[in-house]
Amino acid sequence: MITGLHVLLTYTCTYNCDHCFLFCSPERTGVFTLAQMTGLIEEATKMKNIHSISFEGGEPFLYYGLLHEGIRQVTQAGFDTAIETNCYWATGVEDAKLWLRPLQEVGLKKIEPGDDHFHHGDTKKSPGQIAAQAANELGMTVNTICIEKPSIIHPDDHPRGEPVYAGGPKIRGRAVETLVKDLPTRPWEELTECKIEDLKNPGRVHIDPFGNVHVCQGLSMGNYLEISLAEVLNTYDPDSHPVCGPLLKGGPAALAKKYNVPHAERYVDECHFCSDLCKSLVEIFPQYLTPRRVYGLE
Repeated sequence: MITGLHVLLTYTCTYNCDHCFLFCSPERTGVFTLAQMTGLIEEATKMKNIHSISFEGGEPFLYYGLLHEGIRQVTQAGFDTAIETNCYWATGVEDAKLWLRPLQEVGLKKIEPGDDHFHHGDTKKSPGQIAAQAANELGMTVNTICIEKPSIIHPDDHPRGEPVYAGGPKIRGRAVETLVKDLPTRPWEELTECKIEDLKNPGRVHIDPFGNVHVCQGLSMGNYLEISLAEVLNTYDPDSHPVCGPLLKGGPAALAKKYNVPHAERYVDECHFCSDLCKSLVEIFPQYLTPRRVYGLE
């Protein structure tokens, strides 16, 4: 049952991180309007199973006024909320408090700062650490997101059939172009299960400025600007979905066979294979594999 909505407030970001699922960058466009965000929150209040609405991006702090109002409305409506951020704004602890305190005053209790090599390089005290310290001193809950760079595991050190690399980033989005070099691969026939997302019974979805309701980044179950959010969620049938259906039956290997998609012989993992297939299928299923830029397409 879907209990959480993750609002992709914007696709614009201050960075071009190698691991970004969504291909976010300073050049990316797309941001919620106030009316659109208010309408989404109002819809969510009519759905008894929704308990939380959080904000991410892109970088949500780029639209601070909109973010502030979103936190206020979500809190007033009775939802739990949080913000995921790269913390570009955290130039010092006291400076960071200037950004966080107004959000706290309208209801923000939790922040999820990105603090890793992809966001900040190898710095002694990163913006993520500064933001975390500021939030802690304000009495907020901090859940730091730290994604390790991928590294090779010795073949003797991992179970048969499991990925032979370690590290946090999944090979989708920009990672398909930037992180696969020199990583070990597996035969495509072995990639028979989606191990990351629960496509059958998702617990949360991501909603972007264009109305897409993502069950996985770039994999849409419908558009809430065309029909109501409740209808999108209630009519989602994973087994009959043209992309989710095959993935549930046999992972990306089944998706490739279903549509006879040309592909490589080996991939790093299931996400890598699936991303390659979905990019090839964008023109066939544009309403389900969207937006195009998530797959590196213009």
